[in-house]
Amino acid sequence: MTTLKTALPARSDIPKEYTWNAESVFPIRADWEAAAKSIIADLPSVAQYKGRLAEGALVLADYMDAADKLMRLLGKVYVYASMSSAVDTADTEAMSMLGQAGGLYGQALAAISFSDPELLAIGRETLEGWVKAEPRLAIYGQYVDNLFRLQAHVRSAEVEEVMGLASDPMDSVYTTYSQLANADLKFAPVNVGGQTYEVAQGSINTLLDNPDREVRRQGWENYADGYLGFKNTIAANYAASLKMDVFRARVRGYGSSLEASLYNDNVPQAVFRNLMDTFKRNLPTWHKYWAVKRRVMGYDSLHTYDVWAPMVKDEPGVPYPKAVDWICEGLKPLGDDYVSAMRRGCLQDRWVDVYPNQGKRQGAFSSGVHDTFPFIMMSYDDNLGAMSTLAHELGHSMHSYLARKNQPAAYSGYTLFVAEVASNFNQAMTRAHLMRQYPDDRTLQIALIQEAMSNFHRYFFIMPTLARFELEMHERVEQGRGVTSQDMNALMADLYAEGYGDTMTLDRERDGITWATFGHLYSAFYVYQYATGISAAHALSEQILAGDTDAAKRYVEFLSMGSSQYPLDALKHAGVDMTSPEAVETTFGVLARYVDRLDELTQ
Repeated sequence: MTTLKTALPARSDIPKEYTWNAESVFPIRADWEAAAKSIIADLPSVAQYKGRLAEGALVLADYMDAADKLMRLLGKVYVYASMSSAVDTADTEAMSMLGQAGGLYGQALAAISFSDPELLAIGRETLEGWVKAEPRLAIYGQYVDNLFRLQAHVRSAEVEEVMGLASDPMDSVYTTYSQLANADLKFAPVNVGGQTYEVAQGSINTLLDNPDREVRRQGWENYADGYLGFKNTIAANYAASLKMDVFRARVRGYGSSLEASLYNDNVPQAVFRNLMDTFKRNLPTWHKYWAVKRRVMGYDSLHTYDVWAPMVKDEPGVPYPKAVDWICEGLKPLGDDYVSAMRRGCLQDRWVDVYPNQGKRQGAFSSGVHDTFPFIMMSYDDNLGAMSTLAHELGHSMHSYLARKNQPAAYSGYTLFVAEVASNFNQAMTRAHLMRQYPDDRTLQIALIQEAMSNFHRYFFIMPTLARFELEMHERVEQGRGVTSQDMNALMADLYAEGYGDTMTLDRERDGITWATFGHLYSAFYVYQYATGISAAHALSEQILAGDTDAAKRYVEFLSMGSSQYPLDALKHAGVDMTSPEAVETTFGVLARYVDRLDELTQ
């Protein structure tokens, strides 16, 4: 695989060993279809318990077993369909399967919607007694506690049923965005020196990493222009998503969309506000970095398309097997069990769909459910940035692996708030290992700092900036104000202007459309958790890198908890208190350290 491709291979041309193990979920699509039909057939087996949960602990245990069986199979059905569509967005059959899976999910939510209102009616004291008395209910202590914590926001059985049925059509706004961005949106190619390069979701990051400034400029501008060509459509679609967030919050009696999003994870709004305040207070660190990079690049003016520009001429190539080796070496402090499972997933069990191909959707992610491997989709292109992305997604997948190994299905997931801790932790540990392993390799040191700054730029600059953007957008909708593409682009440009300072040259139109390139915004107040996640990750990794062996043990225990504890409590067990801004400040300290080291290496 070469670093820069003029044309992407067809999906059928990717060697099997570099594709994820979809057949481990369902051997063939006919098996998926049979499972989908069985879900429909099993819905009555769950619905029969409606109105009966108060009969006693045994009846409740039977219902929980039936619901668990239904939802676990549904998870496999949904994951398989999403895997098929993610790697080939032109596969119309796969898109149909994904739509069918979404419909089944809505039906299943409607079928079990009676349970929470009935459990609340039974009462906390009685339920806690049943949990102690019936062995099959013993695992549900945390579930019951959380249910009554959320009691004020659970509606009647009829309303809950309607909300369950509405989930599929309401969530279709993201499907619309995804289809537009990944299947229908076309970008003008890059033409430089007689060579043409395809601009696509699977190639844009490689183009932005190119040492040729003209390739970067055309790639960035053509990519932004593709979204600008549909700015009104995308803005109208996102406005619909904002209104749905506000609708859901008001139906459940929350004071705002922000409160609704954070309350579900038992996270106080002060955590979000602390992050925003600390981020704004530390923007001068970013301004210093832009100034250092401008000097290193030798440019009179630094533009957004220069953010990812390589600062070394001969950045080391990192083939996929070497990346696996380096990541495993960096995570050795977590123990042999952790490292061997991760290596086996990458090289034997085919967790990872490795390389780009035509029609593969943008970005990278970790997927799967309790009864599948923790799969990873990415577009690996043999450099340090790709290695960092792999480390990031392996953090997610190892989190899933350990949670599923140590928790029942009910707790084998975890909230978004803790998810981004595990991913950024893996990156921090791998990067620190390589910095220590090769202290005299100036080129590698600069390349590693460059990779670090690229990652910090995404998670500690872009994501909090997007969080400020979506907070303002939600508040405008909550106030009954209209939001248009002009409003959205202007706000985004203003936020970038503040973050860039005087060193960067702003392209208000193209920088302003950045919000439209992030599907994350369709999950309300998701993006801020990247910034809290990278903060907790560096606070914890700093402890382990300092030689605290107990910190490594606590961290693995944290990963193994899944959702059996509230996010903030699980992180406190690991060794970080996110109700304080200390972790964010610590991470800005790490960022400043990298900037100073880069300044020193390049003088």
